[in-house]
Amino acid sequence: MTLPRRTLLTGALTTGATTTALGTSAPARAAAPTQTRTGFDHLTTTAYTDLTNQKVGLVTNPTGVTRDVRHFVDVMHADPRVHLVAVFGPEHGFRGTAQAGGSQGRYDDPATGLPVYDTYTKSGRALADIFGASGVDTVVFDIQDVGARFYTYIWTLYDCMEAAALAGKRFVVLDRPNPVTGRAAYGPVLDPAFASFVGRVPISQAHGMTAAELARLFNAEFLGGKVRLTTVRMSGWRRSDFFDRTGLPWVPPSPNMPTPDSALVYSGTCLFEGTNLSEGRGTTRSFELLGAEGLDGRWAAALDALALPGVRFREAYFAPTFSKFAGKTVGGVQLHVHERRLFDPVRTGIAALVTAKRVWAGFAWRPDHWVDKLTGSALVRTMIDAGASTDDIVAAWQPGLRAFRALRAEHLLYD
Repeated sequence: MTLPRRTLLTGALTTGATTTALGTSAPARAAAPTQTRTGFDHLTTTAYTDLTNQKVGLVTNPTGVTRDVRHFVDVMHADPRVHLVAVFGPEHGFRGTAQAGGSQGRYDDPATGLPVYDTYTKSGRALADIFGASGVDTVVFDIQDVGARFYTYIWTLYDCMEAAALAGKRFVVLDRPNPVTGRAAYGPVLDPAFASFVGRVPISQAHGMTAAELARLFNAEFLGGKVRLTTVRMSGWRRSDFFDRTGLPWVPPSPNMPTPDSALVYSGTCLFEGTNLSEGRGTTRSFELLGAEGLDGRWAAALDALALPGVRFREAYFAPTFSKFAGKTVGGVQLHVHERRLFDPVRTGIAALVTAKRVWAGFAWRPDHWVDKLTGSALVRTMIDAGASTDDIVAAWQPGLRAFRALRAEHLLYD
């Protein structure tokens, strides 16, 4: 993999960017939940000084909430210290009513009267024109990510940054935790030939970064430092913190991400979207339940025999209410992560694919090779088809992953 040449960095700042480091990091803590303060928390404690005399538009969804679960669009609209004039909704919509692959379109928000513009699938000059028509001076981004390359909100971030630069608008990112920690990056790095809305630029499948860190990386490495970027940091969050350590409320970032447990496995088991097996959509345990008609206990037994770190597999039967196998009872497995600090979701997802193909004659890839978009190249699919082991497949992506980890380290904001 060839990474683009890096633009010059000066100290801790990306070229053409500023970082607002408000508050102080929490000291070493016991095992009890902490009180992480988000970027929005710090923005309000400074009386919105980063937005003074600016007409503001917010890119957000239902996760943009305060600690007492008020949506910050409602909070800011009611506050005379900030001039909020527009909202921009991503996939699933601003208020979150649309399923996967859908959005809410253009409408006026009934609660505030603010115009809501649809960003989903829009990019480049088309999105820049929307920013221009909205009348905003500054675009603010605040959405809870889940740490996987193919979760589309980080590409909404990327597209909005690029469009803001084209439209001459300032861009502010209010940071939130990576719910599955920021300890490390895992999995294959995207081959640019496979770029899509589930992966615009070469980052790893589980990136281990926050939205503000990704924004810094995007601006410096892929957008030429052209974005007038400000990142408002969190305090009280460490890279080793899972979401339940933050003290923040969990709001499902999308309809099939109901809990932090879903997010924990998602960067591996979402690969089953690229097969004829159910990835658990239409159940209460999306991405934790996997299965298909004709599968039985042999798959769970084969997976358990691998003794993968931190996870066990239970033979499971379920009937999705929508998506694949809607209304039918299918067999498969449920993942039970018992030691999440040892758990590698991407390696686990590959092992599940390898064993499913081995124990079930009905296994098939989606005809459009969607799994190539998810994994970032044809490598995983072709190696599995050739009979490669999980170890061989994981080894094949290590050179690209090492290069990305070195690049990633330059843009991290937290210890």
